[in-house]
Amino acid sequence: MSSNNEGAEKMDELLEILQDVRDDVDFETCETLIDDGILTSFDILQIISVINDKFDIEIPATSITPKNFNSMSAMQAMIERLEED
Repeated sequence: MSSNNEGAEKMDELLEILQDVRDDVDFETCETLIDDGILTSFDILQIISVINDKFDIEIPATSITPKNFNSMSAMQAMIERLEED
């Protein structure tokens, strides 16, 4: 079980990853990254690649859905689920 501090640390790491890909997006408040076309398919591929490496997980094709990438919190929840598996 992870502590709140670890969760906050991972959220900071995720924010850094996202800002490296697109520094013109407010990832902390946007909840429609996919629905509004803010992130392109190329952005998503970059994000997946870095998340896989940084968090030592493998995001399966079945998890690459708009629901999992519409917001930073959705991505964080997906990462936590995959880390538990």
